[in-house]
Amino acid sequence: MGWWLNGGIWMMMTTTIIYFVKSGDTLFYNWRVTYGEIPLRTLPRRGILINGQFPGPEIRSLTNDNLVINVHNDLDEPFLLSWNGVHMRKNSYQDGVYGTTCPIPPGKNYTYDFQVKDQVGSYFYFPSLAVQKLAGGYGSLRIYSLPRIPVPFPEPAGDFTFLIGDWYRRNHTTLKKILDGGRKLPTMPDGVMINGQGLSSVYSITVDKGKTYRFRLSNVGLQTSLNFEILGHQLKLIEVEGTHTVQSMYTSLDIHVGQTYSVLVTMDQPPQNYSIVVSTRFIGADVGVDSTLHYSNSKGHKIVPSRAPDPNDIEWSIKQAQSIRTNLTASGPRTKPQGSYHYGKMKISRTIILESSAALVKRKQRYAINGVSFVPPDTPLKLADHFKIKNVFKVGSIPDKPRRGGGMRLDTAVMGAHHNAFLEIVFQNREKIVQSYHLDGYNFWIVGINKGKWSRASRRDYNLKDAISRSTTQVYPESWTAIYVALDNVGMWNLRSQSWARQYLGQQFYLRVYSPVHSPRDEYPLPKNALLCGRASNKNMSIITP
Repeated sequence: MGWWLNGGIWMMMTTTIIYFVKSGDTLFYNWRVTYGEIPLRTLPRRGILINGQFPGPEIRSLTNDNLVINVHNDLDEPFLLSWNGVHMRKNSYQDGVYGTTCPIPPGKNYTYDFQVKDQVGSYFYFPSLAVQKLAGGYGSLRIYSLPRIPVPFPEPAGDFTFLIGDWYRRNHTTLKKILDGGRKLPTMPDGVMINGQGLSSVYSITVDKGKTYRFRLSNVGLQTSLNFEILGHQLKLIEVEGTHTVQSMYTSLDIHVGQTYSVLVTMDQPPQNYSIVVSTRFIGADVGVDSTLHYSNSKGHKIVPSRAPDPNDIEWSIKQAQSIRTNLTASGPRTKPQGSYHYGKMKISRTIILESSAALVKRKQRYAINGVSFVPPDTPLKLADHFKIKNVFKVGSIPDKPRRGGGMRLDTAVMGAHHNAFLEIVFQNREKIVQSYHLDGYNFWIVGINKGKWSRASRRDYNLKDAISRSTTQVYPESWTAIYVALDNVGMWNLRSQSWARQYLGQQFYLRVYSPVHSPRDEYPLPKNALLCGRASNKNMSIITP
């Protein structure tokens, strides 16, 4: 079941009936989650399908649309969907991570109901429990601008989604057992996928010479940074996770785990077939997959040398990341320019330094932030907060800065913050791997990326004018990344590593953005259809306000 736009009217087809609603209204989806075979030719394996599809159905909406998505869980395990980059304004219960939402039990259903408020751009959804995202269950989510809001580029001739990621021969339940047993996942994936296909030249798109097309690129993988290149063609960057960018040209793009980019590509080469190459980065080897860009009047395949960097070239990637800027004059989801909020002039109310670590705890591999390795509670934090259930979590159980010499401890880490505070957050990476962090509920400005250890003097090199605004950032080996974030969204929000094994084994915490005013103006009440579990199982759902 899905929707599409036809002459300004959104249409939805099921097997028996077509519904019509005006754009900007409510879009209804009915999804059934099942196991099914993922056709990898010689390597088929069981995956997670939505309505029989892998990847799942693509959601196409307009700014401020309401999405009502009824998810039936026909798996033999609990299931949740999260919406990577969607802000869930005042509505963190719908976020679909375990700290906010009870899992959907096998054989049951839950209806997500949220608004894509004041957002445009390219996003994706994915299963958030255990390592289910390895098995599939993910898909693309587009938010188009309202017709009266101009976009800073001509309408493309076509619009393609590329969901790319690492993949492994072993299934998600086997990898979960590896992690539960205290071991690490292998650094080297068995391959790379493009839209659910993982062997060379199995995916092809057709284009016309002289026309320009949009490519939406999301790294939905488990832990590996990837590079995207169309041989012989230039990539014009136009959007990053809902922000229109300065339209710089690139020969290839590094896309770290959980990140999304949009590029325009003009078909200005001789009419032949060209390889689209997705390859791994920073893991000591080059693992990749090719698909085909087919010109409609092609005269055969053209061999073009790659211009992608060496798989371990950190400097190249840092310079590229530093070059990505916000287009200050372009409209965002509203008519006012993206640069109308002058983040560089805001007064910082609090500085937080977050440092990752890896260690064995009771002979089992764990990961942590500021020495605290997250342990999921028996009751989702949002429910415990709402019903005032004691001893589920403690605000302040993770410090603002790393502590030396204290080792690693296990705790249900929750950091408190005040509504409308303006934070400076520094991700300090002393490890020798590229890391990727995401904050639910927000976009933030990436004001600085550099090698070495951050200090107050590092602020002299911050970009306080046109830093890119996004929800996921990379942190390079033995380097730091600094962000600014305005806490204008009340709720319980997950800050996590996007490397899913590290997230699963503790490299995450929740940011409780609190307002003393218990009003729908600041936060919506708990939904009436909320699933209850843990120590909230017997609570009275007629009490739906704090």
